Amino acid sequence: MSELKKSIIETFGITEKEFESIKGFFKQKKIKKGDYFFQTGQYVPHLGFVENGILREFLYENDKEITKWFSTSGFFAVDLTAFIYGQKSKVNFQALTDVNLLTLSKENYDAIGEKIPRWDKLEKMFLTSCFSVVEDRIISHLSMNAEERYIQLFERQPQLFNQVPLNHLASMLGMTPETLSRIRNKLSKPIS
Repeated sequence: MSELKKSIIETFGITEKEFESIKGFFKQKKIKKGDYFFQTGQYVPHLGFVENGILREFLYENDKEITKWFSTSGFFAVDLTAFIYGQKSKVNFQALTDVNLLTLSKENYDAIGEKIPRWDKLEKMFLTSCFSVVEDRIISHLSMNAEERYIQLFERQPQLFNQVPLNHLASMLGMTPETLSRIRNKLSKPIS
């Protein structure tokens, strides 16, 4: 719970007292490697906060899996549109390792406003933060070449490169596994 507390206080600027008033809304959930938090076509009744482990967010496009994101320790995992609007998910969240989550139901998410009167402003900050991540990903795919995207991900989340299959990393970076291998080999060679 301490990682969640730290993340919520830093992300939303709430006080420790405000956090204490809502911490009971979060419930523990364990997901075994290979199992799903939720899948395409299911309603999304919870958002998850990853305490530890790795969830892969992916979708199917023309019978091909496309990795959209990895939720690791300290990150939220949710199909935000489906969660907020009570729609069916367009993506899957599958555990690449055993995962410990703290989940928040839609009902409890909506009830936060009763506990924290300034939740409307804080929720805007949360949603803006989520969309900023998406915007950054779009900009990097439009303005960076494959090697620059690889370096950026490696600098931000180096642990992924030891724990995630390379084909999933390549998919998220918008490149083929062969291109990813060439970049890794190029960057790992000492400069002479």
